[in-house]
Amino acid sequence: MTLYPDDAVILAPLAGYTDVPYRLSARRHGCIYAFTEMVDVSSLVHSTKRSAKFLRRDDSEKWLGVQLVGRKIDEMIKAVEVVNEHNFDVLDLNMGCPTPKVAKRGKGAGLAKEIDLAVSIIDTMVQKSKVPVTAKIRIQDKICPESTIYLAKQLESAGIQALTIHGRLYEAIYSGPCHAQIIAAVRENLKIQVIANGGVFNKESYDALRKDSGCSVVMVARGAMGNPWIFDELKGNRDGLVEIDKFIDEMHKHISDVVLHHGERFGMRFARKIILDYLKGRGYGGELKSKASKISTINEFEIYLDEIRKGPSESFVKQYAIWRMGRGVHA
Repeated sequence: MTLYPDDAVILAPLAGYTDVPYRLSARRHGCIYAFTEMVDVSSLVHSTKRSAKFLRRDDSEKWLGVQLVGRKIDEMIKAVEVVNEHNFDVLDLNMGCPTPKVAKRGKGAGLAKEIDLAVSIIDTMVQKSKVPVTAKIRIQDKICPESTIYLAKQLESAGIQALTIHGRLYEAIYSGPCHAQIIAAVRENLKIQVIANGGVFNKESYDALRKDSGCSVVMVARGAMGNPWIFDELKGNRDGLVEIDKFIDEMHKHISDVVLHHGERFGMRFARKIILDYLKGRGYGGELKSKASKISTINEFEIYLDEIRKGPSESFVKQYAIWRMGRGVHA
């Protein structure tokens, strides 16, 4: 049995990003499979009211997974019990987060270095969870696949039903190439479904990762930041760049949902990084971007949108026109 159909594109669990508004934005552009933000089990167990926001699911979401990060079995048992009270399709264990405050505490990518503990945690999750359990890891060596294969097979034996592999080392964070050949070697040695992850920002990099890894399912992370249209692009439904009116309309909907979800005061502070993600690579200057850090109200955001409507730099417009002509796209 496979959890995901061939050609599925999954929105990764991104801490501080993939809340309800973020996922709804992606779903407007073809995303079907998505995860909550990564949820720390200690926070979930000891601060359930604060963590409840992480577990929210919009009524319109047809498929949603939840990802936990932790290393204490007793806390994991309690966290799974909390998750069981909600409506999720998959429960995932994060063993790939490279952030120092996570990994250096033996969670995320740090847990992957303690295979016996990781296997015990997975075994516990499988016993307690009412939905399929999966895991997400990073490659353990960029040249020899054996250590990654060993880790993956141990997790498979513990009961996971799918495995997502990020093709970079823990130490590399998000820099350097994605070593898809290691992912391919793991896929060839497992019976469960393997999902490839790492470095997907457009159709070209998506096609390359699929070909080099041999995986029919791919997870997208940073490539979706400020670019929910990537799901349409990867399915061949549009070109990479987005017309300015559609870009502004989506950003407005997204930020408006953030305010509805989080309230105006916190929501607009939270939205600043989202706004900057939307502007990245679209030809807007540093002065306009710096203004985003001062937006505090929805009214200020509306005024800011008027400045964005004036369009990007002239040089960027020319480059965009050349790009469209090169792809045979005409106004």
